[in-house]
Amino acid sequence: MNYKVLVADDEQSIAKAIAYALTREGFTVDTAADGEEVLRKAELFQPHALVLDVMMPKLSGFDVCRKLAPRSDIGILLLTAKDDIVDKVLGLELGADDYMTKPFDLRELIARIHALCRRLEKNGERPEASLLSVGELVLQLNHRSVTQGDESLTLTPKEFDLLALLLAHPKHVFTRDELLQQVWGIDYSGGTRTVDIHIQRLRSKLKDDQQQLLQTVYGIGYRSSGQP
Repeated sequence: MNYKVLVADDEQSIAKAIAYALTREGFTVDTAADGEEVLRKAELFQPHALVLDVMMPKLSGFDVCRKLAPRSDIGILLLTAKDDIVDKVLGLELGADDYMTKPFDLRELIARIHALCRRLEKNGERPEASLLSVGELVLQLNHRSVTQGDESLTLTPKEFDLLALLLAHPKHVFTRDELLQQVWGIDYSGGTRTVDIHIQRLRSKLKDDQQQLLQTVYGIGYRSSGQP
């Protein structure tokens, strides 16, 4: 499959270097120099993955993540100049799938983009079922959409994948490490706190009578109760 990648960095030399390296690897690449251009090209170019610098003019990388959150079909890799856990956690909370700290090795970035695209494709196929439902909560796996009664829920790509995994295996207890590996992939280098943050955000988006659908198994991890 020919994957498309949008590279967003206001430093032209960095954007060109990344674009050149990805093109040599067989990706179709476009670039953007500010946050507003990223949003325009996300609609026109329809990328599978977005390499996004945090410090962007007009709209920051965090603002772009927030605005693209309803899109479950774009994998986002954040680039940050600060090795600050607060920035990293914020980016993940807003919908980023991965992050790298500048300066970075182009070979590692390319490997992460390959892994991100493979995970998105794998998670989008799911031939064994196209729908998961528990009470009023319905996940359309093919379209990666979620409804709760008459309301549509806006989930980030990782929130969707995490919820789908738990609902597909009711009452099965997943450790945090297992959830990291299956949702974020073996290439992910962040800590298990990422899982806790995403579970909290999912619960906050569910109706009060469905928040207990995602249960904490203390000292181990999480499971779906299998009932609303």
